[in-house]
Amino acid sequence: HTEILARVSGEKDLFMGFWGQKFNVLLATGHAPLSQAIQGLSMAKMTKALRAANEFRKLLPLSKRRKPLAVLGLNPHAGEQGLLGQEEGWMRGLIESLRPEIGRVDGPLVPDAAFLPDRWNQYSVYVAAYHDQGLIPFKMIHGFKSGAHLTLGLPFIRTSVDHGTAKELFGRDKAQPGSMIAAIDLAIQLAQGKGRGA
Repeated sequence: HTEILARVSGEKDLFMGFWGQKFNVLLATGHAPLSQAIQGLSMAKMTKALRAANEFRKLLPLSKRRKPLAVLGLNPHAGEQGLLGQEEGWMRGLIESLRPEIGRVDGPLVPDAAFLPDRWNQYSVYVAAYHDQGLIPFKMIHGFKSGAHLTLGLPFIRTSVDHGTAKELFGRDKAQPGSMIAAIDLAIQLAQGKGRGA
């Protein structure tokens, strides 16, 4: 839907945000095979993603708004100082250059340790380099129960469930409504200009 909404609205730079009770995630790249996502992860794209994450942060409760953004490294162990990839070098430089504009940003963080439970309260929004990097941990904790999807960059409010269509459950009275309830609740609060839990 994100890509369809981009075409319909004429907005090129849309980002998928995921609002959860425990933590929040923004995806720097969208629905693309991993090889294409990596190729698309440029400095320009990450700059737009960090600005979108900062807008996302402004919608959070005050206690969360004050916390830094967290950028996940692309490579294992956040690149091991260049031994496992060079992307983290330019990410560090970009993060440093954007701090005066968007405030505190931590990272690039080691992706496989960033979502440990004791880290959830340290950050306002995790910025994931690609789809599964952010959505595997998010769905393990929130999926189907309490998470909501927010499309950032549209000229209107758009929320949705944090999961797919689950066509295999159609007509079987087995679907869990938690994420839909969370999405509707989030849309109402955003329409009222309150954010969630503000």
